[in-house]
Amino acid sequence: MSDTAGPSRRREETRRRLLEAAAEVFAEVGMDAASVEVICDRAGFTRGAFYSNFASKDELFFALVGLVAQERVRSVADRVAALEADGALDMTADNVVEVVSRVLEIGPEDRLGVLLFNEIRIHALRAPELAAAYLEQDTAILDSVARLVDDIVAGKDIRFRLEPRAVARLLMTVWESTSVRGVMAGLPPAELARHTGEELGRVAAALIER
Repeated sequence: MSDTAGPSRRREETRRRLLEAAAEVFAEVGMDAASVEVICDRAGFTRGAFYSNFASKDELFFALVGLVAQERVRSVADRVAALEADGALDMTADNVVEVVSRVLEIGPEDRLGVLLFNEIRIHALRAPELAAAYLEQDTAILDSVARLVDDIVAGKDIRFRLEPRAVARLLMTVWESTSVRGVMAGLPPAELARHTGEELGRVAAALIER
């Protein structure tokens, strides 16, 4: 086992650095303009290292779609867990704006993530063969956020007007629209996070049965 653990870890580290570099380059210049050479240079590897991990730039794209989806869900789940640990997840009809804002606000470091996510979506729109991968990951995010919505209100005297999956879809749509508009408007990172969280909170409050 020890003989293979080293190469396996090195391969995982190489893939991780290539994916991180690709995410940065895709967000900065778009996927079409992002060459394998530029990605390798950003990651500090040769083309040989790239092609020993990915057959093509499209294969790297597929892997990146999955990674972005997992990171978005993990980020929200981590916030939910942190709020629960602090006893701050006791959501009521009166504090729903505050709680949802804290759970779903984007972080100051997420501007690059907004650019990357939209670059991925645009590329999937233009390339039907890649759309299926995007839709699969979008469904996975939706299912995960719906479970989180269900978990947040479980055992509490609060009900949404819609079922959790519909609530999750509305929140995801508002998150995407608000964050994109904020980035376009050039909002500072902290203001972008606050504005997006507050907008999500207001939408969630409108969905509460009173």
